[in-house]
Amino acid sequence: DPLLPRGENGVDGRAVRVGTRRSQLARIQTNSVVMMLRELYPDLRFEIAVAMSTTGDKILDTALSKIGEKSLFTKELENALERNEVDLVVHSLKDLPTSLPPGFTIGAVCKRENPLDAVVFHPKNCRKSLSLLPEKSVIGTSSLRRAAQLKKKFPHLEFRDIRGNLNTRLKKLDEKEDFSAIILAAAGLKRMGWENRIGQLLGPEDCLYAVGQGALAVEVRAKDQEILTMVSALHDADTVLCCIAERAFMKRLEGGCSVPVAVNTLLKDGQLYLTGAVYSLDGSDSLKETMQTSVSYPHQNEDGPNDDVQHVGITAKNVPGQAQAAAENLGVELASLLLSKGAKHILSVARQLNDAR
Repeated sequence: DPLLPRGENGVDGRAVRVGTRRSQLARIQTNSVVMMLRELYPDLRFEIAVAMSTTGDKILDTALSKIGEKSLFTKELENALERNEVDLVVHSLKDLPTSLPPGFTIGAVCKRENPLDAVVFHPKNCRKSLSLLPEKSVIGTSSLRRAAQLKKKFPHLEFRDIRGNLNTRLKKLDEKEDFSAIILAAAGLKRMGWENRIGQLLGPEDCLYAVGQGALAVEVRAKDQEILTMVSALHDADTVLCCIAERAFMKRLEGGCSVPVAVNTLLKDGQLYLTGAVYSLDGSDSLKETMQTSVSYPHQNEDGPNDDVQHVGITAKNVPGQAQAAAENLGVELASLLLSKGAKHILSVARQLNDAR
């Protein structure tokens, strides 16, 4: 099978090395990807290399949106990839910027876990919901996107920054009286085995999610055909199309960690629906629209020079190219519609206010 890398038990007879961040969630996510790869390629040897803590893990006293580093959690891992110390790296897709550094690509986007945001309540508030919390209750979130939407929806609540990995945040919530609840991605809680802590799931009517939220991405060297081909078996076509549309939307808006941009996607009967929104920091000003496009295209054999076309950083050989192009176009069109209605102003004010905080 030419798809399998050469050599006895690895590429050229050596193990395939997988890089991960040190945090517990990062390691759980990496392990889950390695387990899938081992199942697909039982003859290969996979080794997990636990990387350094990244910039985003180290600077815990500054709001994420203020550090201003696009590839906050990914830079150190990409350096290891560049130096050939590892062959692939597993990330949360939402941590990956919409433009990757030259030489890298997302070689796989795995089937998406629940992309919604979840509320975890302080033990004394269990069985409550956000609307039932007392006036001036403090909610912890490090996300401008979550805060902007929820301030508008629940004006009786106060929102404050909370940083640290999942373990740290839950500890801060449980052991102190500072927060009545915190907002986290449902996917992370689920992967950590803490699903029972989810007190409330926030549907699209309450809170649109982050671009790529809930999906895992496998980053590889763009030129490394063997590894690229190997990991491409992990692609989930529906997730790929949804995430291409979301990333294209974000890229066209030039959004990042420092501005509130949110999405909701639905793929049904060959139609891809993308809802996208931008918000002012306090949520008082917002624009939200939905567009759709058909993504039901047959898979053509697209060999030849445009073998490895990237769509917003994603290389998906086994997903029809026309469908990927349609998804990317949908994101760009939706962003252009919002821009024509004044999104640029909302975002630049949000950016200035956030820089001044």
